[in-house]
Amino acid sequence: MTRRIALTVLALVTVLLVLAVVPLGVLLTQREETSFRSAAEAAARTLASAAEENLSDHKPDTDLRELLDETQDEGGCAAVYDAAGKVIARTSCAAATSRTARGLVAAALADARTVAHRSGDTLTVATPVGDSADAVGTAVLVRSADPLDDRTAVVWAWLALIGVVGLVLGTLVSVRLARWVGRPLQAVDAAARHLGEGALDVRAPADSGPEEVRRLAATFNTMAARTEALVHGHRAVTADVSHQLRTPLTALRLRLDLLAADAEGEDAVELAGAQEEIARLSRLVDGLLAAARAENAVPRPVPVRVDEVVAERITAWEPVAAERQVELASHSPGRPVVYLGAGDLEQLLDNLLANALEAVPGGGRIRVEAASAAASFGPGTELRVVDDGPGMSPEARATAFRRFGNPEARGTGLGLAIVHRLATANGGTARLEETAGGGLTVVLELPAVPRGQGPEPGRPPQRTG
Repeated sequence: MTRRIALTVLALVTVLLVLAVVPLGVLLTQREETSFRSAAEAAARTLASAAEENLSDHKPDTDLRELLDETQDEGGCAAVYDAAGKVIARTSCAAATSRTARGLVAAALADARTVAHRSGDTLTVATPVGDSADAVGTAVLVRSADPLDDRTAVVWAWLALIGVVGLVLGTLVSVRLARWVGRPLQAVDAAARHLGEGALDVRAPADSGPEEVRRLAATFNTMAARTEALVHGHRAVTADVSHQLRTPLTALRLRLDLLAADAEGEDAVELAGAQEEIARLSRLVDGLLAAARAENAVPRPVPVRVDEVVAERITAWEPVAAERQVELASHSPGRPVVYLGAGDLEQLLDNLLANALEAVPGGGRIRVEAASAAASFGPGTELRVVDDGPGMSPEARATAFRRFGNPEARGTGLGLAIVHRLATANGGTARLEETAGGGLTVVLELPAVPRGQGPEPGRPPQRTG
């Protein structure tokens, strides 16, 4: 943004300088040319006046000779022609008697007016001598245009210097303006990114930049403070509810255990059912607390090797699967790497494997597959947990990611809700599919490591456990 603002202002300054300097330079150049030509014509008329005294009044040519000598001393050439076009006086240089000069003499006599012609680096002026209607001769003056070119070059040099100085000043102002506006916005952007990564105490500086940017930073700080207060308050309520619920449930379970120890017959059956309900209620409280922790968590992503985490969790769940006579397998070609919060991939796999082991009957199979793939949000890794259990109906799959939304769930119904929350909080997606041949497939699309955020070459990605 800073670069765009600077380039925009610089382009505007450049256009304004070009529109101002170029026409001014052309105007000044034309003015210098007009002034130079006017001075040459005035000198030619002075020469013609001195020649008229000699041609018309037949006075001595003393004044005419003096003017011719002065003209030659000044670096010019001059000649005086009579009415027949014969040279009666001239300087030692021959430029005033050239073919071009004689052509101008004829034109001046024919039109009875002063004529001028620029050829290369010389200006030739011819003016009639005497009355314009009845000229008795013609005075020709030839001057070098080098002084005019020098003055024109000086004019353009000054204008170029002014343009360069203006461009430099415009560059400095544009860069200063861009930084004045861009740096506070970059600070707000960085603060927003850190807030999104879970740093709830981050604040943006609100004491620099334009008033609108300072107001934006102040609004962001207010929002961040309220978010921090809400999250911390929610966590405090969660902790209080956890303490208040666990204590009476534990006490009630102990009382039921004492009663069940001495109960017989139908009383023992009823007490066993009550113990199962208490155990279910305890699991429900644990699930609610886990879901609350998942919703409150704002992950700080790190690169995670999927194949290593999958192998580790398969090993951890292998004893449970062996006890239930369920086969666990995995396949992760290419060593995919995802960008998730620390520990989130482990929790995702634990919830998915726990749900699958709860549903798959003895002799079944659970397979975990991971491979790099193009996701809906860009490059990513597709993680699949495939089982051949009873599966879910389309209606149950449509509500499975909601809290208590799955009426077919055997447990609390919170496992898939936690999976969905963790996947989406990390920028991924989660969906359910029917396994070919029967069963359920949970498909997670998890983001890949952004360019520039991955591990250094030759170093393994950061582990989360």
